[in-house]
Amino acid sequence: MATAQLSTGVRVAYDDHPGTGGLPLVLVHGHPFDRSMWDPQVAAFAGTHRVVTFDLRGYGGSTTGTDGAAPPVTAFGDFARDLEALLDHLDVDRCALGGLSMGGQIVMDAYARFPDRIAGLLLADTFPAAETDAGKAARNEAADRLLAEGMKGYADEVRYKMVAPYNPQAAARVHRMMLAAPPQGAAAALRARAERDDYRQVLTRVAVPALVVVGRDDAYTPVADAEAMHAALPDSRLRVVERAAHLPNVERPEEFNAAVRDWLARLA
Repeated sequence: MATAQLSTGVRVAYDDHPGTGGLPLVLVHGHPFDRSMWDPQVAAFAGTHRVVTFDLRGYGGSTTGTDGAAPPVTAFGDFARDLEALLDHLDVDRCALGGLSMGGQIVMDAYARFPDRIAGLLLADTFPAAETDAGKAARNEAADRLLAEGMKGYADEVRYKMVAPYNPQAAARVHRMMLAAPPQGAAAALRARAERDDYRQVLTRVAVPALVVVGRDDAYTPVADAEAMHAALPDSRLRVVERAAHLPNVERPEEFNAAVRDWLARLA
């Protein structure tokens, strides 16, 4: 693990695997996880591509550093600004950019802000619409609960929505990751996410190859959402991963990685 003090004021923890060439692959984790969510993809692609994973501000190793706690996220765009600052720090001019769930929404926000630096989009188990009033209330209530109770009750409740119950080993790993998430960072992210922009029009302007992936049994972002994104994107392919829920990259890494490998080949 390395850390970097970014121009946005955040000390971010990251891993930079140099690979042997190819387009850099930068992956953005979801809530309430950390960069280790992408370990199966790092193992698959670090030999052929430069792979960068990092902890969003408020999560994982980006919550602490020599300069103390990272400033909490106050607007959803803070995440994309941190990402661009990390690309600057690592001298990454252009990359293949992927994200899952909240990470996918950060990827869409990033494309709206700096499209010239993005050679391709990977959007996994995510959706582009802005939050509804009911959704805003639910995210803020969840944030209040995390601050009052910590992560355990939340993690216990959502474990088998994040990962299908027929994938027990993946569910145990994901549960441990959720328990390790700092409640303050996770709560701040929920509040910022509640006020995020609507990215549906952004998708129609994407001028690079895209890959949309979704678990067949994802209750948070069902297949219909992925199909709608696939239809909106000018140049995309859709992969539905069977026997997976919200985290197909962890539940079915072979199938997920095969789709990513095909997408990276298109970008090459």
